[in-house]
Amino acid sequence: MFFVDTIEVPGLGNRSHLAGGERTAVAVDPPRDIDRVIAAASRRGVRISHVVETHVHNDYVTGGLELARITGAAYLVPAGARVSFERVPVHDGDRAEIDSGAGLTLRALATPGHTPHHTSYVLEENGTAIAVFTGGSLLIGTVGRPDLVEPRLTERLARAQYASAHRLAAELPDEAAVLPTHGFGSFCSSSQAEGGDTTIGKEKVSNEALTRDMGTFVADLLAGLDDVPAYYAHMGPANAAGPAPVDLTPPAVADADEIAERLAAGEWVVDLRDRVAFAEGHLAGSFNFEAQGQLATYLAWLIPWGKPVTLLAESPDQLAAAQRELVRVGIDRPAAAATGGPAGWVRAGETPASFRRATFADLAERSKGGVVVLDVRRASERAEGFVEGSAHIPVHTLHGRLDEVPEGEVWVHCAGGMRAAIAASLLDAAGRDVVAVDDSFEAAEKAGLALRTS
Repeated sequence: MFFVDTIEVPGLGNRSHLAGGERTAVAVDPPRDIDRVIAAASRRGVRISHVVETHVHNDYVTGGLELARITGAAYLVPAGARVSFERVPVHDGDRAEIDSGAGLTLRALATPGHTPHHTSYVLEENGTAIAVFTGGSLLIGTVGRPDLVEPRLTERLARAQYASAHRLAAELPDEAAVLPTHGFGSFCSSSQAEGGDTTIGKEKVSNEALTRDMGTFVADLLAGLDDVPAYYAHMGPANAAGPAPVDLTPPAVADADEIAERLAAGEWVVDLRDRVAFAEGHLAGSFNFEAQGQLATYLAWLIPWGKPVTLLAESPDQLAAAQRELVRVGIDRPAAAATGGPAGWVRAGETPASFRRATFADLAERSKGGVVVLDVRRASERAEGFVEGSAHIPVHTLHGRLDEVPEGEVWVHCAGGMRAAIAASLLDAAGRDVVAVDDSFEAAEKAGLALRTS
């Protein structure tokens, strides 16, 4: 008998896996907060004998090195990956025994494309392939992006992705489960696909890499590549060097005076509460990145790398969850933190700041009087339709382009409200009169706003 447990990392759109028999198991692409993997192994009553990486990750800091150290597991990393630590170099065709009693072995399968050294791992039971851990190679309905390593390699890697997908489809049985790391909201995925599980057989009839000719696939893949989060530039080097252990102990508590001093020094003060609460009242100068959602992705994308950050949370639990999210992308220790609400974060004699929230129907009424409409979606989203006359600055570039926002009252929107809230907080901190459109973009046309596509 065997098991495969999936460890979700929803904030980053990723998954890790733990697979094994009755005694021992392998951890695949573990997250930085390895206590979750250890807990999963404990629930199963198994020892982690192997930790494997499909590639040097570009979107998060791995916990693989530390997990292997703590458990005494063999640490398997593709031989072609340039790393600065001791590991077991893995070559195409290499095998590792995972649980002899269950007849479980792991077979390495070179699948370059997401990175030049990318390797998938086939889980075999008594010689029969039952699952394949595909990392950033074959995903659900798509493949991992090929443009995260080096621009000059992108087209070559896109072709390699196609070949790797076809190798997996040709060498593995239709019943084999496909277990990727990316593709559930991750920016490492070349496109987003729906569904939580799949097999080789299902992918043969639905995956774009397996249903198109190479020329069409590569052209469409390259044309569809979206923005790359800025923090990705720091993830690969951190993983190649060998990440340090995490420290999830509570940060130092800051009072209102210290928070004000940190703001004055140019540090980032980040309010983790939901966007409704933030709009109703917040510390002037603070930025709103909701704890629920893609906190790690967007905060790491926007913040100048290495800038000290103070976290403001409504509860210790919210603060702890945010810390866990942030260590996964290399924001290891908040400079300080405070819990509660704005009344306790502002200095004596000061009052919380606020701004308005609205819908697209409100905008349709107000725009007749002349306001600035700011679209902070990505360019690929805007290409599918935008409010006529709106300005466009993607949220991940806004902090450095605030002077480009036209004068006047700014009504800022995205596709659903979260990014608009981030943008509104940036504008509010800069002293602009802002209204956050907290609404689905699908409501824009229904509200009577004129849309264009070019």
